[in-house]
Amino acid sequence: MTALSNSNDTAITLEEWNGSSTSKLSKTFTIQASSSSVSFKRSGARFTHLWRRLLQALVPEGFPSSVTADYVPFQIWDTLQGLSTYTRTMLSTQALLSAIGVGEKSATVIGATFQWFLRDLTGMLGGILFTFYQGSNLDSNAKMWRLAADLMNDLGMLMDLISPLFPSAFVIIVCLGSISRSFTGVASGATRAALTQHFALQDNAADISAKEGSQETVATMIGMALGMLVARITIGHPLAIWVCFLSLTLFHMYANYQAVRCLALTSLNPERTTIHLQHFMKTGKVLSPEQVSAKEHVLPLNLTVWSSKNADLLYTKVHLGTRVSSLDNMEIKENLLSAASYYAKAKYLLVERNGTVNVIVHKDSNAADVLKSFVHALILATNVSESKSSHSDSQMWIDKHYNVFIYKLKSLGWKTERLLSPIIWRANWIYKASEKKAD
Repeated sequence: MTALSNSNDTAITLEEWNGSSTSKLSKTFTIQASSSSVSFKRSGARFTHLWRRLLQALVPEGFPSSVTADYVPFQIWDTLQGLSTYTRTMLSTQALLSAIGVGEKSATVIGATFQWFLRDLTGMLGGILFTFYQGSNLDSNAKMWRLAADLMNDLGMLMDLISPLFPSAFVIIVCLGSISRSFTGVASGATRAALTQHFALQDNAADISAKEGSQETVATMIGMALGMLVARITIGHPLAIWVCFLSLTLFHMYANYQAVRCLALTSLNPERTTIHLQHFMKTGKVLSPEQVSAKEHVLPLNLTVWSSKNADLLYTKVHLGTRVSSLDNMEIKENLLSAASYYAKAKYLLVERNGTVNVIVHKDSNAADVLKSFVHALILATNVSESKSSHSDSQMWIDKHYNVFIYKLKSLGWKTERLLSPIIWRANWIYKASEKKAD
């Protein structure tokens, strides 16, 4: 090193590059040094550098190659709906505080505190109850519950806004609104975790979640500023308040619908599996995540009867994880015993009852067995609806086509490790075949 530094022609050029991905690097600084001089040169405008640093605080490292293609459209619509939410929050909070008595001499501190405490308490209890009854379903229907969560939030805000109009029922109304928002908190948080895992292409779920928090903070600040402006302009004008609130609510619902429609999830739930299977049985091919996304429902089925033409509801005829104790004596003798011989080597039993295929899952079955049992049940349900020989034909189809079906799903990027469907009840059985061959 000493000899080199004493040489008259010794020189070095150092370049500083910035970027979280090797394909997205940009030169920011250059140093040229020799034995006689050192020079510095900044590359790019200072504004460009600041803008790049701001993006690094808002988007995941390695963006866009580190996230799925549906990340950007989803986040755009999600940010827009967030702005609407925080703007309306100012209007609903203003109405709620007015109803409690803020600014009135007749109002007491203890009275307002008790009402606020009761409101929060009912919300907490509502969240616990919702988790108990629906917590296991949030993973399998992330899109539907993501949309439902924001609709429940709209309902909670609406109740806060109308609470001053009904003083005698004020406590009941705000408690119902709090319960509605508690459903939002549970469903939104759980589905956000599922979506974050979907977006992460480089095991960067934590980074995506952190950047999501930054984006939400920015949306919150802008929304609160807009909300204060709207509240200031509309104060003392009830009609203007309602027009602004309802207009923003309609936009919020539209933005949320577009957000979940942008999602092209690659996990398999009952509806997506059914869409795949029916297409495969007709064409021998499977669909891409974008094609399946265009066909699946994002609202509860009882609210989307008008759109049932877009997707067959065959999966509603399959009950996965049937309780053995729910079978009566006649069903055990006529249905279960006659069907058991077809599943001697399987980790599940299929029993047809009144047009519905019930899947009894073995206690030692794994995730692959559960997925196979559901596909088998769909085939059996199809045969039942077409009055074909039920168990024998469905077993032949599984033996011939199931592995090909799973292989083609994997080739298009679908996650076939498991079926996103909760199973609470399992069973254990020992089958002893009779000397007479079952029909």
